[in-house]
Amino acid sequence: MCGERTNGRTAMTLRVHDTRRREKVDFTTIEPGKVRMYVCGITPYSPSHLGHARCYVAFDIVHRWLEAKGYDVTYVQNFTDVEDKIINQANEEGIDYLEVAERNIVDYYAVMDSLNVLRADHYPRVTETIDGIIKMIETLLEKEHAYAGDDGVYFHVESAPEKFGQLTGQSIEDVRAGAGGRVDGTGSGKRDHKDFALWKFAKPGEPQWDSPWGSGRPGWHIECSAMSLQYFGEQFDIHGGGDDLRFPHHEAEIFQSECCTGASPLVNHWMHNGFVNVDGEKMSKSLGNFWTVTDALENYEPLVLRHALLNAHYRNPIDLSEQFLEDGKRSQGRLEGAYREALIAWDEVAQDSLITLPRPLVGGEGLANTLGMLEKLGEECAKSMDDDFNTREALAKVTAAIRLMNKAINSDIADDDRHALAFYSIEWLEEFGGAALGLLPSREDALAEPEEDPRRAELEPVVGELLIKRAAAREAKDWGAADAIRDELANLGVTVQDTADGPVWEIN
Repeated sequence: MCGERTNGRTAMTLRVHDTRRREKVDFTTIEPGKVRMYVCGITPYSPSHLGHARCYVAFDIVHRWLEAKGYDVTYVQNFTDVEDKIINQANEEGIDYLEVAERNIVDYYAVMDSLNVLRADHYPRVTETIDGIIKMIETLLEKEHAYAGDDGVYFHVESAPEKFGQLTGQSIEDVRAGAGGRVDGTGSGKRDHKDFALWKFAKPGEPQWDSPWGSGRPGWHIECSAMSLQYFGEQFDIHGGGDDLRFPHHEAEIFQSECCTGASPLVNHWMHNGFVNVDGEKMSKSLGNFWTVTDALENYEPLVLRHALLNAHYRNPIDLSEQFLEDGKRSQGRLEGAYREALIAWDEVAQDSLITLPRPLVGGEGLANTLGMLEKLGEECAKSMDDDFNTREALAKVTAAIRLMNKAINSDIADDDRHALAFYSIEWLEEFGGAALGLLPSREDALAEPEEDPRRAELEPVVGELLIKRAAAREAKDWGAADAIRDELANLGVTVQDTADGPVWEIN
């Protein structure tokens, strides 16, 4: 549906912000119609946190929208399943490092599934890519871009100084001047402070693999280079990750991969998402504001958290305050409510019956005009997504569409028109709210009776009395009194929606 409707509209050029070029550019692919996308995955030493949720929801949107536009997407996301933090955690617990990694990978899948993040096509692991890593290092040594020290093998940054600072804008001359050249007396086998480890020689009690230079394990950066090479070859279309990975990790990938293969650029488009702050401060364990995804889901439904994350452009930082999350809860409630209402209205007739829709026409009459306005909002939503995946603007169009749907469905229109409008509304919401943004539950879940909030029974007598008084005030055209009652309801945490069948209230 999504791809068909998007393709049926006037084709729009997708623009993406390319970190390397530091500007929005037209999206291009190496092979027409195909997208090869690699996003750096987690180091599974602990349960997934809100920073992970931000990153993988953001690139889920990229994944979804590219497919909606008709691209054949191959998505690869790795697991760094051997690393210092994993080893340290395993030693603390007295268990094998792979046990730590596996349980946190299981947690990752569980929480991302709950957030409606589509699975990648491939999830390679470092421990499964050792042979490819060793081959890359051998090539870099042969080409004299690397050297063996007394504690490992290092990439020699000065062997390709022209590649320095592509993602950060740093000048290698400034780095040279600032650090004074070689590193001496540090216990490191580096020849230069800028160099980074490709292979770390084994330490007692650590996992290790045989190599031509001695037993050990890979350095952090070489792992992603080897895994992207394994699946995509020398060049691919999108490389994504958090903004904190630009340096040194992604800069190192450029060095390693391009010097190994000789192909440049490694990636058509580099994309990075913004940080997550909590109550105005960067999320960190030391500040005591560190939330795992599971922590957040104790208080908020998964789609509410997803909605909140999408209510900011992916490149901007997010401040996950309680207010921000509550706003997401209300917005998601309105979306799911509109979807449920449309499904119920459509279910009043046989769902396999033929629905005849008038030609959508803005400025027309009745149903045709409403459909025309929804079609225009759909075009504007698609335009927002084509503008560097601007989910915040897309959500604004979805909200406007919901208001229009609710008003029209609950107006005094013929049953046939209401059924036709419900049919169109379902398709519209499933295209943009569902397929593109991933914010809709299944039809079955949307129609399921919600669990009774225990607070509702407590508030029902009070709210019922206030609604009677409000109805009387409105009948007498005493708008001041009606507004005062609405404010009183709001103070109780209750919102009221006026429908054709009378007022409907819910607890915020």
